[in-house]
Amino acid sequence: MTQLPVEADWDRAPSVLQGARTLELTAQQCALPYWFEHVAGTMLRRLADGSVADAGPTEAVRRPGPLREALVDEFTFRHLAEEKATRALSFLVYHAPGRDCLEFFATQLVDEARHARAFRDHLLRVNVSEEELAAEVARTAATSAATVLDPLEEFGLRVLRDQGDFHGGVLVLTVLVEGILAPAAELSERKWRPLDPSAALVERGANMDEIRHLAVGSSVVRQYLTERPGERPRLLEIIEEGRRLWEKLPMAEVLFRRETLFQQGLAEHGHLVGDYEIWPGRRLVDTGVEERMEAADRWSRETQDARLAYMLLDGAAR
Repeated sequence: MTQLPVEADWDRAPSVLQGARTLELTAQQCALPYWFEHVAGTMLRRLADGSVADAGPTEAVRRPGPLREALVDEFTFRHLAEEKATRALSFLVYHAPGRDCLEFFATQLVDEARHARAFRDHLLRVNVSEEELAAEVARTAATSAATVLDPLEEFGLRVLRDQGDFHGGVLVLTVLVEGILAPAAELSERKWRPLDPSAALVERGANMDEIRHLAVGSSVVRQYLTERPGERPRLLEIIEEGRRLWEKLPMAEVLFRRETLFQQGLAEHGHLVGDYEIWPGRRLVDTGVEERMEAADRWSRETQDARLAYMLLDGAAR
């Protein structure tokens, strides 16, 4: 039996922060045979057969209150973000320059569609009815998605769809979408673990996929620039334009509202958390809104810088 790669092993996979910064994988390594054997055949099968325990949502998030509101706000946003990523990836598949890239980004498209469903399905498990869920998704689409996700999507589609720029599109997804949102997902996985282990499991599964996506996307750009160093100024211009756009988006307000609700829920259900540490030496119950937001922002900057350096694009202006 083939040894299971560490990044696809529920028991051994690194955190998204560690994996996104250090893991090296290529499209050739992670094409369809890899996905069928290690993702569908092992990672997802273990989740489906119950060998990866899922205790289900806790009562703390099943009943109305700020903790449930924080979860609904976050997971509807993630659901929409994953749906948009799925649609954008169709253009990467279309413009893929070779079989390995075509197969890998086809698997990533399926992964993002799976994530969108997983976030949606978890909301149904915390007693959000189909009618309520439709209303929540519409509300999120009209507020958070309209102000954050839509401008990012428009920028990405201009590069991918309108310009047909495969490597520019890989860069946008790797740095400006997953490179920014993955550290926030790491925070989410950590903070939900004692309050809704089932939600943390959804995040854990998605994060294991994102590690692979970030690693392969980075390697695709690195190989491209190794072979065509003259393309570096053009890709730097894309990333700098994207960063300028990101700085204008009200993501901090979205996170502040969400973390404020979470903080209220944490005060109400602190007995479930006990001495659980969100990171070494720091108990979750002792953290505040700003501290968690600052950690996610710092992780995002560090992850982006590490990935850009690996892609031979270090020095991109902020």
